[in-house]
Amino acid sequence: MSVDARRIAGRGAAALAQGLLLANTLLVLLPMGFMVLSSFKTTREIFQRPFGWPASPSLRNYAAVWETAHFGVYFVNSVIVTVAAMLVILVAGTLAAYALGRYRFRGNDLLYLFFLSGIMVPIRLAIIPLFILMRDLRLLDTYWSLILVYAASGLSSAIFILTGFFRALPQDLDSAARIDGAGELNILMRVMLPLVRPALAIVAVYNVIPIWNDFFFPLVFIHQDRLKTLPLGMTVFFGEFAANWGLLFAGLTLAAAPVIGLYILMSRQFIKGLTAGAVKG
Repeated sequence: MSVDARRIAGRGAAALAQGLLLANTLLVLLPMGFMVLSSFKTTREIFQRPFGWPASPSLRNYAAVWETAHFGVYFVNSVIVTVAAMLVILVAGTLAAYALGRYRFRGNDLLYLFFLSGIMVPIRLAIIPLFILMRDLRLLDTYWSLILVYAASGLSSAIFILTGFFRALPQDLDSAARIDGAGELNILMRVMLPLVRPALAIVAVYNVIPIWNDFFFPLVFIHQDRLKTLPLGMTVFFGEFAANWGLLFAGLTLAAAPVIGLYILMSRQFIKGLTAGAVKG
């Protein structure tokens, strides 16, 4: 194949890749755009002009969601559960991954495989034993029932991701820090953590989204309206015979905004973590 033919083939492949990426972008953004536009319409207008611009855009739906649908209560509950679960995942996952990644001891690989097996087994399969356990511990209808389950389900992926990053760091870093008199906690906090920030961003984004959007466990463990999280609280917009779609889309827009904002803020670290090791420095 001549140089010109290879150049044309390379340009064609690049154009195809760009086209696929553009199609994927539209596939993601169009439903979000439809959701935002619909949040400014009445239910009748949504069905009459589903893809049209709102005839008279207003914030009535957002005001109604916040004032009459207890959206603020559900939002605060979701924030408490998500933040608490993520703190447990990040702290416990970092400590476990640091031990597994920086120290070699008997049973290291076996313990690593034990944590790794948690990724392979969906935690929802154990919903009946979990419900009985939470009932016996008197944790039903409390934040802790959700926090502990989410933390347990997220630890496996956190340890898997962070261990790989810790193992990739040169051992000379530990030795140099110990020669300077640093203890293990100082080595972890001042030397290691700044170097694995991309991995922490991956763990955060990877776990925050499913925790924030989860409907299943709040439905099982939470029965009091004042403790419901956003996905469970959104069911108030579905009546027995009809649904208020305008309010629902406004609530979904408000619920999606924090997750989208978090991804935007952490996107640089997230992408850096995904591409770590892809090219040689």
